Amino acid sequence: MIFDQPIKKWFVDEEGKDTNVKSVLKSVSWRVVGTIDTMVISYLITGQIKTALSIGSIEVVSKMVLYYFHERAWARVSDNK
Repeated sequence: MIFDQPIKKWFVDEEGKDTNVKSVLKSVSWRVVGTIDTMVISYLITGQIKTALSIGSIEVVSKMVLYYFHERAWARVSDNK
């Protein structure tokens, strides 16, 4: 409980809205889950671990960038209530 308030400042601004840092961390954590899923599916389809890892490595970067902008767009929509 002592440490939650300083840490909370990294994730929520003065108005209680999500910060960019929180959006980036959510992007990264979601991509870890999504990329593992993509690599497993790729492996099941191709039967080749090298191909699955190649697909996953390309996919992880592109989808992190897309998710970040998607998250920030939704944050703006929420701000305009």
